[in-house]
Amino acid sequence: TESSESEDEADPTGPVDPHNPDEPAVPSSPGMNPPVAATPLQGPNPSGKPTSSSSLFHLNLTMSILCIDSNATTEAVRTETGNQVNPEVRPHSLPCSFCSTIGMLSRSPFKSVTAPVATSGAALQSSQGDEGEGETCSICFEPWTTSGEHRLATLRCGHLFGYTCISRWVKGQGQGAKCPQCNKKAKRSDIVLLYARKLRALDNTEQENMKRSLEQEQSMRRNAELESAQCRLQLQVMTDECGKLRKQIQELKTLMAQPGCRPSKNSVASLSGLSQRQDSTQAGHYVFSKAVLVSQAGGCRVLSYCEPLSCLLASHPSPHTTLVPGYGVKKVSTVNLKACQYVPIHVKQIRGLAFNRQADSLLLSAALDNTIKLTSLMTNTVVQTYNTGKPVWSCCWCLDNNNYVYAGLSNGSVLVYDTRDTSTYVQELQPLRSRCPVASLSYVPRASSSSFPCGGLIAGSLEGGCFWEQVDGTTYRPHILPLETGGCTDIQVEPESRHCLVTYRPGRSNPSLRCVLMELNRTLQQDAAQEPLCSCYPVQTFSAGSSCKVLTKNAVFRSPAGEGSTLVCAGDESTNSTMVWDAGSGSLIQKLPADLPVLDICPFEVNQGSYLASLTEKMLKIYKWE
Repeated sequence: TESSESEDEADPTGPVDPHNPDEPAVPSSPGMNPPVAATPLQGPNPSGKPTSSSSLFHLNLTMSILCIDSNATTEAVRTETGNQVNPEVRPHSLPCSFCSTIGMLSRSPFKSVTAPVATSGAALQSSQGDEGEGETCSICFEPWTTSGEHRLATLRCGHLFGYTCISRWVKGQGQGAKCPQCNKKAKRSDIVLLYARKLRALDNTEQENMKRSLEQEQSMRRNAELESAQCRLQLQVMTDECGKLRKQIQELKTLMAQPGCRPSKNSVASLSGLSQRQDSTQAGHYVFSKAVLVSQAGGCRVLSYCEPLSCLLASHPSPHTTLVPGYGVKKVSTVNLKACQYVPIHVKQIRGLAFNRQADSLLLSAALDNTIKLTSLMTNTVVQTYNTGKPVWSCCWCLDNNNYVYAGLSNGSVLVYDTRDTSTYVQELQPLRSRCPVASLSYVPRASSSSFPCGGLIAGSLEGGCFWEQVDGTTYRPHILPLETGGCTDIQVEPESRHCLVTYRPGRSNPSLRCVLMELNRTLQQDAAQEPLCSCYPVQTFSAGSSCKVLTKNAVFRSPAGEGSTLVCAGDESTNSTMVWDAGSGSLIQKLPADLPVLDICPFEVNQGSYLASLTEKMLKIYKWE
């Protein structure tokens, strides 16, 4: 009671609301409380002075009675208002100690202390939710990554997702695509990759590396299984062939052991084939057929044969320089062996001519005017021109895919062109050594049944040769061939036997022109992870004259006599002739004379006859096999 009186004395107007100091709080004196449900039994003390002890006792008793009445009044109010108490209704006019205490607590500044505590808890929960939201994609609920397919991405609205998830989401909804979180319009171009510095993301670099390694291992395993199957097939073929040869040898030995008996004709042919001592002079030789004048002024360079039209093509300058300047090709019919027509193609000298395996009469030509061109011999018009930017020294077709052509440049590079793309080249094969001009290009087609199943391009320059293995499409793997450096002038390929003919000009160590027949091979590495190595080794060497002033083109081809033999032809500048060797024995078969040094050699077949054409600066000489 004394404490209550002191509080009434100290603050007669009641405590001040700390949240709104401008408005005074409801006074604690009983005179300030409006009567609601009961009439006070005793009025307030207007003077505000301390009363006597008996008065205080009666006051407390009255307040207790009022508290009991106020409870009943409050229950009545709840019943009338639907069990809702109006906070503005005061239960009684005189404050009791309990109600005073409740009022003071309701106006106490400690109420403002409990609010921040609750607020901080809600903020903590919100921060925890935001933290979880900043680590996972809201579509798949998986953590996004710093690299790979599920890396962090966003839309224009700013919401974050995994790149694959939001891409599929937008693509799946089509034109009416919206953000999964805010339903704002979105489209495929709105997706932007983010490079956040402090954003938590799962580092899956190692996982991606492991995936790539796994894919490489699987690819290598498939290649190894394919190669193993091919090797088993080759082994079976070789085993059968070896059994047949052993049987023939046994028959020959049995016949030779009998007195007075000689081996049969077939047995003699088989034995000579095994020992590689076949007499080429008895099998046949070339006989001069006709000489055709190609250019009176000279200037011929390269030679090629068009099988669909049965005509030879020889490059030379235009015979009418004032009217039609430049260079072109002259058609020489192989039916009547007469020159028939000149087709202008390039501005400068032509260095290469090539045909594909299709019977479309489409000629590929390379010249020093920085272009390669495709010319239709059916209409004698140029149908496609590619600007290489550098002088072109050689060209050839891809025999595995007729859509690709190759151009060897003067800087040592090889450009790969797609005839379906008329704009530019699709790939450039950079030189691995020096930047010498690519003097020769020859394509080796794939042959799964041979010991060298690879297909690819052999590029030859003065510094050596390189085999560009075609892995798939426009993917190539280089293999440096073990050739002599500083003297390689030409490389030609015999696709059936997988041999290549390498020509070396005379030098200090070798004073004569040499033609080395080399066999292509493919060896597996000790480490299974490494790719097989493609190389070549010499089989036979042929020597010619001691002069080589011009980069000539030689030839290696199957002998018209058949029986698996191979012929090698090369021009000899010192004697102005064409030399013909047997590749099996290495012996010189014959010399075909010419009036000038032979620049190019081309074998061909027409009307079931085998011929050989040799080109000089002016003349074209044709020989027939008999």
